[in-house]
Amino acid sequence: MSQKEASMHRNFLDDNFLLENGYAQKLYHDYAKTLPIIDYHNHLPPDQIATDWVFENISQIWLAGDHYKWRAMRNLGVQEHFITGRANDSVKFQKWAESVPYTLRNPLYHWTHLELKRYFGVEELLCKENAHEIYQHTSELTNSPEFSTRRLLEKMKVEVVCSTDDPIDSLEHHQKYAQNPSAFGMYPAFRPDKAFAVENPISYRIYLQKLGNVAAVNILSYDDLLQALQYRVNYFDKNGCRLSDHGLEKLFHFNGNTYDIHALFKKVYSGLLLTEDEEAFFKFKTLLELCRMYHAKGWTQQFHLGAMRNNNRRIFQSLGPDTGFDSIGDFPQASALSAFLNELDSTDQLSKTVLYNLNPGDNEILATMCGNFNDGSIRGKIQFGSGWWFLDQKDGMEAQMNVLSNMGLIATFVGMLTDSRSFLSFPRHEYFRRILCNLFGKDIQQGLLPNDEKWIGKIIQDICYHNARNYFQFPI
Repeated sequence: MSQKEASMHRNFLDDNFLLENGYAQKLYHDYAKTLPIIDYHNHLPPDQIATDWVFENISQIWLAGDHYKWRAMRNLGVQEHFITGRANDSVKFQKWAESVPYTLRNPLYHWTHLELKRYFGVEELLCKENAHEIYQHTSELTNSPEFSTRRLLEKMKVEVVCSTDDPIDSLEHHQKYAQNPSAFGMYPAFRPDKAFAVENPISYRIYLQKLGNVAAVNILSYDDLLQALQYRVNYFDKNGCRLSDHGLEKLFHFNGNTYDIHALFKKVYSGLLLTEDEEAFFKFKTLLELCRMYHAKGWTQQFHLGAMRNNNRRIFQSLGPDTGFDSIGDFPQASALSAFLNELDSTDQLSKTVLYNLNPGDNEILATMCGNFNDGSIRGKIQFGSGWWFLDQKDGMEAQMNVLSNMGLIATFVGMLTDSRSFLSFPRHEYFRRILCNLFGKDIQQGLLPNDEKWIGKIIQDICYHNARNYFQFPI
C-alpha cells in the first residue's frame, strides 16, 4: 500500500464509521448519537422483558430466533443441527463465528461487530480462532444482572418498545411490566393476520375458537367475528396499545358487495375451501372493518407489504414459519392500495398509516401513494416506512430515504425500528442514524444543501426521535 493510500485508509468501525466527511460527522456526533430510541415495531418477547430475563449465554440471546444469521449459515453449508438443531450453545456459536468472516459486504458483518462492540466492548473481528475466547467473555457478561433484558434496553437508551401481539394474547406480561416498569415503556401492537387467514378452514376454525374464548363470544357468524375483534381491540387499547400491524403480500379491494361475506364465513366455517377471489374478498372486508376500529381508537396502522413467505415447503413442514425461507415477492401494489386507502378516506376513517415495502421496485409507488392521502390534518399522516427486512441495509435504507426525499418530505419521516427478535439488535438505530447523517453531509459538501448546521441538525433529530414521539403519542 502506498503512503497516499495509507493516509486515506480508515479503520473498520471507528468513531466515524459510515460518515464520509466532516459535515456528516458533526451531524451524527452532535445531533443524532445520544438521542433516545423509540422502537415502535419489533418482535421481542414481552415475557422476557416483564421478568427481566437473564440469558445463560451469548448464543441464547444472539443466535436463537435470528433467521438472518441462519440463512447465511445455510448458504455456507452449515448443517441444520448447528443452526436450529440440538447442538449445544457453545458449538452453535463456534459455527456462527466460523461463518462471520464470509459475510463481508452483507449487513450481518456490520451488525455483528457493532453489537459485539457496543454491548460487550469486543474490538476483535469474530472468527474461528477467537470464537471460544469471545464466547466465554460475552457469555459471562450475558449471564449477569447487568445484562438482563431491561438493562440491555436501558443501555441503548430505549424509551419505548412495541411488541407484536395476536388478538388472542392475554397481554399478561404487559400488565405485569406496567406494575413494575423500568425507564422505558412497553406497549402491545395488534397483529390480527390470523383473524382473516382463511386459506386453511380447519386451522382457521381452531383459531376462531381461541379468539371466541378470550372475547367471551361464541363465534358462529361473521357478525360474531367482528364483535370478538372489537372486544379485543378495546382490550388492547385499555392496555396501552396505540398501533396495529399487518403482514400482507398485498392489499385487496372490491367495489360493493361482490360476495356475501356472511355466506363466505359460513362456507369456510363448515370446512370448505374458498376460491382465490373469495379469500381475497374476505381479507379485504375484514381488514376494512378492522381499520375502522383502529380509527375510532386513534391508533396508527402499519402495513408490511410484499413478502413471499415459506417458499421451501419441505423445510416449512419441519421448522415452521420465520426460519429463513422467505423472500421478496413481485405482487402488484398500486391499484388496490390506492382504492383501499381511498375507501377509508372517503368516510374520514383513514388512520395514521405507515407503509413498508419489501420489493425495492415499489419504493416510488409507496412514496407517492403517501402524498395522495396526506390531507393536512396531521403532520406526516401517511408514512413511507423505513427499509424493511431485506432492505434494512445500507443500500436499501439510502434508497428509501432518497425516494422519500425526492417524492415526499423526509423532514416528517418517523425513522427507524428494529423489527427484530433479538435484544442485541438496537445498534441498528445507530446504523440508520449514521447513514442518515452521511446522506445529508454529502449533500452539504456538494453544495446541494446549505451549510446550516443548526437547521439540518434539527431535521436530523426530528427524524431520529422527535417525529416518532409526536406521531405515535406514547404516554412517555
